[in-house]
This record gives sequence, C-alpha cells and structure tokens, in this order.
Amino acid sequence: MSSTSNKPKPDYSQSLQKGISFVRSLTSGLTDDTGSRSANLRRLKEEIQSADAIVIGAGAGLSTSAGFTYSGERFDRYFFDFREHFGFRDMYSGGFYPFPDAETRWAFWARNIYINRYMDPPKPVYHDLLSLVRGRNYFVITTNVDHCFQRAGFDKERLFYTQGDYGLFQSAGGRIKKTYDNEDWVRKAMAAQGFVLDPDGIFQVPEDRRLSMRLPHDLVPVCPDGGGAVSMNLRADETFVEDAGWHAAADRYAAFLEAHEGQHVLFLELGVGSNTPMIIKYPFWAMTAENPRAVYACLNFDEAVCPEVIRTQSICLDGDSGDALKELLEQQP
Repeated sequence: MSSTSNKPKPDYSQSLQKGISFVRSLTSGLTDDTGSRSANLRRLKEEIQSADAIVIGAGAGLSTSAGFTYSGERFDRYFFDFREHFGFRDMYSGGFYPFPDAETRWAFWARNIYINRYMDPPKPVYHDLLSLVRGRNYFVITTNVDHCFQRAGFDKERLFYTQGDYGLFQSAGGRIKKTYDNEDWVRKAMAAQGFVLDPDGIFQVPEDRRLSMRLPHDLVPVCPDGGGAVSMNLRADETFVEDAGWHAAADRYAAFLEAHEGQHVLFLELGVGSNTPMIIKYPFWAMTAENPRAVYACLNFDEAVCPEVIRTQSICLDGDSGDALKELLEQQP
C-alpha cells in the first residue's frame, strides 16, 4: 500500500486555523502601500494570466458593488408597505423584526429571498469577474448567500458558500441535517401577495400597488421531513445546518488548496470586510506568507490593506471592486 493512501483528507478548517495563528503571531502592522493604482492594476492583470491557480474570496462588498444593496431603491420598491407599517428601513433590519405572526414574517422573507436570490444583480460585476478568470484554474470561497456566482455562470463545482444560501430552508433548530430548495415556494408566496410577472418573468409591484403583507396560512413553509417549522439556511448560530452539499464543497476547496501548495497561487480577495475576516482574509494572509510564490490581492472600498510582512507579495486596490474589474477588462488584449 502506498504511503499516500494513508494521507488524511484535506480539511477546510485547517485554513481557518492557519489564519488565526498567523494573525495572533503578527508583530508588524498593516499597510495599503503596494504601489500606484495603475501599477497595481497592471500587476494584477499579469497575475491573473500567469498564476497556476486563482483562489477567489468574496464578501458582501462584491455584491454591494453589483447593486445588491439592502436599503434604498430596491428596498423602497419591494417593501414600501412594510416600511410604512412596521417602520424599519432596510432588509437587514427586517430580518430581525418581531413580526406579529408567521404569515407576516414569511411574507417578508419571501420578498427578501426573491430579490436577493432569484433576481439578477443590477450591475454586471460577477459577469466581469467571470470574464477575467474564464479558462483559468480557479476556485471560489464566499461568505455571500445570494448565489450570484452560480447565476453568472461560474462552475458550481468550484464554489463554496460557507455561510449558507438564501435559496435553502432547513428545519428550525437544525434538528434534521438536510436543506430544502425554496424556489417553488418563493414564487407561490410572491404571487399570493399580489406581485405580478412582467414579460421577462420577473415579479413586479402591480400598478395599483395593492399588496398583502400576510400569506395564507397554508403557504407558511413547513419541513418536508416531519412537518415542523423551518428557518433560513443562513449561519446565525450553532443551529446552522452544514448539509452533505456544504461538506462536499468544503472538501473540494480544501483539496484545491492542498493541490496547489507551493505553486504560483493568486489569492484574489474582493469586498471582504471586517465582520468575518477569519473565513477568507486571515487564511489568505497566512497562505501567502507561507508560500513565497503566492500573491495576495485585496480589492476593497476603504479597507484595501495587507500585513506589512507580505507587502512585497501583495496588491492593494482601494475603491469599488466592480470598477477595478471593469478597468482590468478594458486592459485585456
């Protein structure tokens, strides 16, 4: 029997542990000084074209750049009645509002899921990113739950959604370790509230703006296995269900990292903020530091920084991620 047969299976959690250990051991500060914008763009373009592998790490800032905002025009258009009746002014706050009953709560969530999971984002940011890495050897890890990568055409076998998916329900409390697709339910719940399909098959507010903020009782979703209550498959606490699909994606990600250890790897971080840095940002820093052939690129608005210790291996581009991707595309031969 070969020695490789006894080798342990790659484990996603190892990258998290690396990141935490690296940050704890840092003795130097952070910097945003990796060169001029034009030089950084030119270098990043070269890295995308020459890297043996590209590990894309995406946070909420990338979807914000694509137009998936939780307040403003999108909220006002689809939640004007909830805003007037309950007083909250963004979708995020609505997710925590103590609605009076399940029928109202799930009416809100049907709208929230629909526009953030089953509608395309207003701007082509994800399509631009795919154009840049198409034909390259890439893998995506993201904390976003809006499914924009797959809708844009990224290979679903190269995607790892660590924090869940707006398109999935789970049993309340996570008692059953399975998830359930919710698209059919969402479409029924949108129609039941009075939304109408336009010629492109997109639900719109009717001309008379008459909508119901409550679902019929028989449309309140229940778990297909056991008939109990369901919740969103979003990581909020220890009840989050990591189902078979989640574990398979985690294993593929870990295997991709292991397969390219020591190679010319581009860790391309887009719109990752400070809410959950231990999932993407810290591991990317650590894996860059341990591999002299790796390059870390950070595209972010007001948070494009890297540890001083990996400054010469880093590319920091401040500003809107979508704008930077567009500039890179314009540089394409």
